[in-house]
Amino acid sequence: MTRVLVLNGPNLGRLGVREPEIYGADTHADLVAAAAGWGAELGLTVDARQTDDESEIVGWLHEAVDTRAHVVLNPAAFTHYSYALRDAAAQVTSSGLLLVEVHLSNPHTRESFRHYSVVSGVATGTIAGFGFRSYRLAIEAIAQGLSLES
Repeated sequence: MTRVLVLNGPNLGRLGVREPEIYGADTHADLVAAAAGWGAELGLTVDARQTDDESEIVGWLHEAVDTRAHVVLNPAAFTHYSYALRDAAAQVTSSGLLLVEVHLSNPHTRESFRHYSVVSGVATGTIAGFGFRSYRLAIEAIAQGLSLES
C-alpha cells in the first residue's frame, strides 16, 4: 500500500478547544481517525502526526523523502515564515513525491500576515477553507495523482 504522511504543525493538537468558531469542534484525534479511514477507502496507508516543534516536522519531511511517502501538510503558523520547512517540503516534491498543503480555514480571508505561504510555491497543490474536508480532498488528490502516474 502507498503511504501518506499527514503532518500538522503548531497548535493543531489543540483542535476542538482552540478557536472552534474558526477550526471547528473536532479534535486532532478525530482528524487522525478520519484521515486513516479516508486513506483506507482509497487504498492508502495514512500516518497522521502533529508537533509544535519545527525541527520535528522538518525531520518528518526528510523521512517522507527517504521512505517514499507522499505528504499532506498543514504547516499552521510555520506556513508564513519557516524557510527550513519550505526547503524540506521542496525536497519532497523535487524527489517526485506529491505534497499537498492544507489549511482548515482560508488564510486569505483572515489577518493579512496569514495571506502568504512560503510552502505553496513548492507544494504540488494547496487546499484551504473546507475544515476537516480539506484533508479529505488532499488525500483524494494524492490518490488521483497516483492513478494518473500509473
